[in-house]
Amino acid sequence: MKDYKFCKESRVMRTSRVFPNDVNNHNTLFGGRLMSDIDQVASISAAKHSRRDCVTASTDSVDFLHPIRPTDSVYFESYVTWTGTSSMEVFVKVISENLKTGERKVAATALLTFVALDEHNRPAAVPKVVPETIEETKLHETASERAKARSVRKKESKALASFISMNDPWDYRLELMKNYM
Repeated sequence: MKDYKFCKESRVMRTSRVFPNDVNNHNTLFGGRLMSDIDQVASISAAKHSRRDCVTASTDSVDFLHPIRPTDSVYFESYVTWTGTSSMEVFVKVISENLKTGERKVAATALLTFVALDEHNRPAAVPKVVPETIEETKLHETASERAKARSVRKKESKALASFISMNDPWDYRLELMKNYM
């Protein structure tokens, strides 16, 4: 395995159309559909970079910037921006294009983290990433701060999980009784 790869080696591009079953009651692309598409293209970037099976470790952010309408095409572009030992941060930009006017907008951006797995489904080492463009360099330079924030957020999520009830909703009385004993 090479010690490093360029961002462009993990680049994935996909264009799709918005169909009637893809829209919500506001006649815009359903956010869950967009998130699923983002995860799909990002997972391919992670696999191309690591050349291994990968799992989504977190969806760090999805920012919906402009609505996507049935008159638009939707362009996805993703690539690995930064790596840890076995983890990879993947950036996805979503560009909508009005098919009648040609007007284009950055409709959404997302950052996801994936972990590469070895043949025993354990975390596996991945190559470092080398940015080349201004966009890639900016994302790469700011990635270590996002990695620190992810680490803090994961610890907070684990702490919160220890308080989350797994009882069936109708068993709430058991919870109440425990509080008074």
